[in-house]
Amino acid sequence: MNAIEVKNVSKSYGKVKALDDVSFTVGRGEVFGLIGPDGAGKTSMYRILCSLLLPETGTASVDGFDVVSQMAEIRKRVGYMPGKFSLYQDLTVEENLKFFATLFGTTVEEGYDSIKAIYSQIERFKDRRAGALSGGMKQKLALSCALIHSPSVLFLDEPTTGVDPVSRKEFWEMLSMLKERGITIVASTPYLDEVRRCERVAFLDHGKIRGIGAPERILTDFADIFNPPGIEHEKTTATGNENVIEVEHLVKAFGSFHAVDDISFTVKKGEIFGFLGANGAGKTTAMHMLTGLNQPTSGTGRVVGYDIRTEYEQIKKHIGYMSQKFSLYEDLTVAENIRLFAGIYGMNDKEIARKTDELLERLHFADHKNTLVASLPLGWKQKLAFSVSIFHEPGIVFLDEPTGGVDPATRRQFWELIYDAAERGITVFVTTHYMDEAEYCDRISIMVDGKIKAMGTPEELKKEFNQPDMDHVFTYLARKATRSSD
Repeated sequence: MNAIEVKNVSKSYGKVKALDDVSFTVGRGEVFGLIGPDGAGKTSMYRILCSLLLPETGTASVDGFDVVSQMAEIRKRVGYMPGKFSLYQDLTVEENLKFFATLFGTTVEEGYDSIKAIYSQIERFKDRRAGALSGGMKQKLALSCALIHSPSVLFLDEPTTGVDPVSRKEFWEMLSMLKERGITIVASTPYLDEVRRCERVAFLDHGKIRGIGAPERILTDFADIFNPPGIEHEKTTATGNENVIEVEHLVKAFGSFHAVDDISFTVKKGEIFGFLGANGAGKTTAMHMLTGLNQPTSGTGRVVGYDIRTEYEQIKKHIGYMSQKFSLYEDLTVAENIRLFAGIYGMNDKEIARKTDELLERLHFADHKNTLVASLPLGWKQKLAFSVSIFHEPGIVFLDEPTGGVDPATRRQFWELIYDAAERGITVFVTTHYMDEAEYCDRISIMVDGKIKAMGTPEELKKEFNQPDMDHVFTYLARKATRSSD
């Protein structure tokens, strides 16, 4: 008997058909991938299989139990780790675990053996609030919470989005261990190396299954989506000598802990500068100082000519910033978002109106000027958020994991926008956990334990560390970390 059987399942939200006559099976103990672009219907499928959502047509069963008529039995047998970490940020590690154990009618003591191998890695931080954990540690805690009641089937909805490559590899090693215990695993992921670790995958697109089979076959058959051609780009050799960022001996300490520990570097005008590091390496803290959100403990820095210690309000006016969350207001229209952010940056009404029309034409958004942002596809939101962040023509734009959880074809389109901005003289300072994107940067720095351990062009770093690609360079350096990614 199969662990999961889905037959002709459909689900709509108003006029949007999230799932359209979907059928597939998953064998017991199989590691099965459910892959596809944002909005494909993956999350709706997970919620139906976990009995959190009712299908409109069709049937589905998990461990032989019907998801509609036998909900109680389903919930005893499944573990679910949604895309947004399913933790209570204000509860401690131990309190989160106890809460989930109680939900499932068990105790931490009863379920400890089933999570020991994973939970023991973070147990020494049991009194720390979940919100204060790094991405990799949150991931381990969320997985422990999903496993506390010893489920037979585990559903993972993009569990590694926003997590560094080393932590991602560790996570999949944990999944291999769970497979050896006979647990059936269904996972979705935008990372191709993780897709390849599944035994079979189903490609879901616009609510329909377009193919099921071995990972390599699906990735090959749909290469236009999963493996688009690389971007041809003339790397800038930083024209002129103008530095947009100058940092010397920068330190940020929290008590005795040095999150950023004596870093020095420069970034030139028009350069695409990759700022890499594992979760907990100090990247975010460094970016907060550079963008005027936090002041350093010691050291000096200038961004677009302004002192990060004394002129941080000026810095905020002369930079652009885009977070992983896209930083748009979903209940405002496209035009209203543009106007709001342009106004914040001090642009006048006449200039805003002229540039808005130019931007909408360039993005082919003219027909969507009055469309609510919430109803736009993810790739469109991403392009709009980036365009809004540079609407006031800043000297530099900071991009904090801007492509997290996005499919390869959409990521490629986003990098074309980055190249276009760089050619217009805007410096791009970008963090990313996709190592293929690291290859697109003009120069890269890699932080480990609060220090910059390597800096140079991708080619220079691969040669220096004798590694075939940036993924191997990053892994080689990140594994040398001595402090916990906490």
